Amino acid sequence: MFPHLDERQRRLVMGAEARILGHGGIRAVARAARASETTVRKGVNELETGEARLGRVRRPGGGRKKAAELDPGLRPALLALVEPDMRGDPMSPLRWTVKSTRTLAAELTRQGHRASADTVGDLLREEGFSLQANAKTIEGTQHPDRDAQFRYLNEQARDHRDTGDPVISVDTKKKELVGQYKNAGRSWQPAGEPVMVKTHDFPGQADKAIPYGIYDMTANTGWVNVGTDHDTAAFAVASIRRWWQARGRHDYPGARRLMITADAGGSNGYRTRGWKTGLAALAAETGLDITVCHLPPGTSKWNKIEHRLFSHITMNWRGRPLTSHEVVLQSIAATTTRTGLTVHAELDTGQYPTGIHISDEAIAALPITRHRFHGDWNYTLRPQLPLEATPVSSTAADQASAGTNPGLTLHSLQDPELTGMPRQQLSELIDALMPQLELQRERTLRIRRGHERLVAPGTGAKAKLTPADRILATVLHQRKLATMDLLGQLFGVTAMTISRANQEVRPLLETHGHHINASTARFRTPADITTFLAPHPTQSEIKSAC
Repeated sequence: MFPHLDERQRRLVMGAEARILGHGGIRAVARAARASETTVRKGVNELETGEARLGRVRRPGGGRKKAAELDPGLRPALLALVEPDMRGDPMSPLRWTVKSTRTLAAELTRQGHRASADTVGDLLREEGFSLQANAKTIEGTQHPDRDAQFRYLNEQARDHRDTGDPVISVDTKKKELVGQYKNAGRSWQPAGEPVMVKTHDFPGQADKAIPYGIYDMTANTGWVNVGTDHDTAAFAVASIRRWWQARGRHDYPGARRLMITADAGGSNGYRTRGWKTGLAALAAETGLDITVCHLPPGTSKWNKIEHRLFSHITMNWRGRPLTSHEVVLQSIAATTTRTGLTVHAELDTGQYPTGIHISDEAIAALPITRHRFHGDWNYTLRPQLPLEATPVSSTAADQASAGTNPGLTLHSLQDPELTGMPRQQLSELIDALMPQLELQRERTLRIRRGHERLVAPGTGAKAKLTPADRILATVLHQRKLATMDLLGQLFGVTAMTISRANQEVRPLLETHGHHINASTARFRTPADITTFLAPHPTQSEIKSAC
């Protein structure tokens, strides 16, 4: 209708539409009709007051020209100010300030382009700009085995569910202040009567609530243990223990295994010694094989508990101050979803001190079995210590070179599962590198002595590692199976000797074009390698043993 209406008629039509829409109607009509809000508001006033003045009807093209038409340089100047930092003027005074429409208008005026904040806003919208917040999409460097770990985790979870064993996702929710403190979000309240909270937050003086969640993926149920002390590994294990005693053993009476998916860091991280020690004690108490699969570093957002339990709890108590622990518990317990989620919450007033040290000996004695795929992320804690591994038959020379690890010999360290290549290929590699390694060693010794050898080769002090041992140690180190300290234990030398061997052999590998792929297995003790190389029982053997 607009092309057939004069100026006053258009104002009245826009004013009528705005009145019908109610609150926010003036802005919505102004945007739809591409008119100013002032014009629409004037039409509303004319309708409400009953003014009969016709007003002035402009001829086509009449009226005041837009600022961008009067000043052709206004639009380019504005675009130069709002260009992204990497393309904008590095000397611009607005580079490090908030670019609001008022600030941009003031800067344009300073440059000689007179414009109001409303004009700046109109021009930005015409150019396709809008107010936008930062988007969390950049995840940083991804671990090369990230996707493979997710597939392995899913396979383990599917295997447990198929046999009726529980699979739980665990994590610690953000710590909450208990008291009259502001809580993010908004809730419906009578107009002009918001909930009054304290102006400042003093975390050191306030009580706190530490929700540790256990989400049962199969049953779609949540258990939240609300602590009041510290978020430690002991607190995490105690939360799982309370869930098992109250719900797990009743929901899964025939369970023989328990699978836990957890983040890579925090109180349940894969490097946390207290976490593994506590789970070992829990396995002994319950008689369960407890398998833990950690999510790869930097992927905690993908943990099931985050978007199936914690997100709903956060939405349930948004905008509501958590004035007491009782309010926290009731808010958590009242959380439900359309898919049938139920949540139980309990208060844990136990003390969980920090700074507890766990020795290397205690870790080495744990009944832990590291999986072949990324043993640092995937491992199983048994209810009892595993049987001693049967030593591999070996010669006396092999036993001597194996040091204090009689179950591991040079022959067993050449296993394809460790080296990543068949024994024949490893033998050919050693034969190809040994002559050049000997020449390189002689050259280094000659430079160190400052003169030629005075005694015949083979006499004098013996090398701590034979050339074949140095090559094998370097291959194992390049596979990232173990630290240099552990490799030193396996070869009966110090970590410095392993480091020197690596420095000697690695350039030769690169010169010959031999690329050693890193393994997904990780070992901490010789017992881990012994268990890894031990033959796994077949299904028929398992059934016969049962």
